[in-house]
Amino acid sequence: MRIRRLTAAVATVLLTVTGATTAAATHQPKPKPKPTIVLVHGAFADGGSWSEVTKKLQRDGYTVVSPAVPLRSIATDTEYLKGVLAGISGPKVLVGHSYGGALITELAGAADVKSLVYVAAFVPQAGETIGALNAQFPGSEINETTTNTITYPGGVDLVMKPDAFRWVFAADLPSRQAAVLASSQRPVAASVFTETVPASAPADLPKYAVIAGKDRAIAPAAERFMAKRANAKVVEAPGASHLVMLSEPSLVTHTIEQAAR
Repeated sequence: MRIRRLTAAVATVLLTVTGATTAAATHQPKPKPKPTIVLVHGAFADGGSWSEVTKKLQRDGYTVVSPAVPLRSIATDTEYLKGVLAGISGPKVLVGHSYGGALITELAGAADVKSLVYVAAFVPQAGETIGALNAQFPGSEINETTTNTITYPGGVDLVMKPDAFRWVFAADLPSRQAAVLASSQRPVAASVFTETVPASAPADLPKYAVIAGKDRAIAPAAERFMAKRANAKVVEAPGASHLVMLSEPSLVTHTIEQAAR
């Protein structure tokens, strides 16, 4: 009888503990979903410029969207990307490279945007042009000697000369890789450099900025000025070219994931 009573008591205790554990597990809050990372490429480029960063983000469990930007005008490109964002549910981190920085600035007020990351990018304010910002500090080598123009009935496009592409954009990448990027570059409407930016990003939205220390497309001093003015957390890549997301993808990915957390 004593053995039976002891066995019954032990069984009761086990059931009680198991029930309490199950209840505790049931009431544990579900982890918040990771935000979708939207990677916005710049001028003379396409989504392939994010290839290394995309692989790392996907490996770490993030959903990544890298849309093809029309490169027609700030207004047109912003409206197009608003349509892209409308199809993405939940929180989003917007990442802009170069000209793409002007676009994520204009998209910052869209629903569920959690933070902004500027990668060797323009961080303009309302009423400015990216051309004037780029001329404010010496160091940019995007000019008439490094670009060709494509004139057509709809306007004028700019394209980097193949022999200047690596020097301006990709000096720290292998020459063969830079040559492939130069051959597949996408022209940008020349008017984007003189188009007035309509709005500044909200001051209270978290911002991060990766500064490419050897950039010859946007002067590093201009990148620092714009980032600090926007109160962005600055991350330095001292030896990096304009295509820092290809030459230092781990640093860029780490910065994006900081913004996502």
